[in-house]
Amino acid sequence: MAHRYKVREIAQQAGLSEATVDRVLHNRPGVRENTVAEVQQAIADLDKQRAQLRLNGRRYLIDVVMQTPQRFSNAFRAAVEAELPAFAPAMVRARFHLWEAGSTAQMVETLGRIRGSHGVVLKAQDDPEVAEAIDRLVAGGVPVVTYATDVPVSARCGYVGIDNHGAGVTAAYLVNQWLGQAPSDVLITLSRTVFRGEGEREVGFRSALRSSGRAIVEVSGSDGIDATNERLVLDALERHPGVEAVYSVGGGNTATVAAFEKLGRVCRVFVAHDLDADNRRLLRDGRISAVLHNDLRADARLALRLILQERGALPVEQARPAPIQVVTPYNLPA
Repeated sequence: MAHRYKVREIAQQAGLSEATVDRVLHNRPGVRENTVAEVQQAIADLDKQRAQLRLNGRRYLIDVVMQTPQRFSNAFRAAVEAELPAFAPAMVRARFHLWEAGSTAQMVETLGRIRGSHGVVLKAQDDPEVAEAIDRLVAGGVPVVTYATDVPVSARCGYVGIDNHGAGVTAAYLVNQWLGQAPSDVLITLSRTVFRGEGEREVGFRSALRSSGRAIVEVSGSDGIDATNERLVLDALERHPGVEAVYSVGGGNTATVAAFEKLGRVCRVFVAHDLDADNRRLLRDGRISAVLHNDLRADARLALRLILQERGALPVEQARPAPIQVVTPYNLPA
């Protein structure tokens, strides 16, 4: 077992003899499992104590930069602000740069104006210019963590969020199971095709639904904004009378539901993403079927932690994709 502390330190923390700790660390026989567990816990406790000493009195300023519908940015902002006190004894503050619709140039300009930052949590387009802007920040000593949608060719230090391809496959499974023998086509709505995460969800969905024989009708370019999305969905529904199911990748779900109702059309299955205020209401009212959700506070905590790890303030822990939760009206969390 690799260890970072002197045998004497570990023994003192565990309340064991140095000889016993030495046997555990070198995997020698004759050691009980609970003794091994006590040594492992002692090392974990020493890691926490070391981290607290590093954090004590330190101040960190984190920038959160997101192009996303306001309902989602509001939810993630609340999650970040709820998690900031958890990093005591350090003082961590956040600045927010949030907007709903814009160009790649606006994103690059925003990233270029960041000053005095200890790290950036970023939801942005997967575009070469954005990747270059990330690289400039990292070269200047500012670590960047991508959130919800990745920019993998950049120098970002990590990605936080769900497995987007897996989410698309899960959505296809739910849609196909609920439709059963109904010969319905499926509408898929995206905010913008420039977001890699949305593209991965779409690819997963299409690949998993391919053998069903159902046609997939795509709507994109709404930025997840209801007014724009309703117009686009109305047009798609009028042109495709066989659509009776929806997979919403990019939001605007209130508008999509309204479009079906305006035309007097039945929507048999509606799978959406993110448990924001709109989707909570639509779920409670039975107007959408399920939401694929992940814990935003856990996402915020991990994103902040990755930044502090990059700055050497916390021990390194491996980041894993957030688990996908299937939320229905009957397991809606408080």
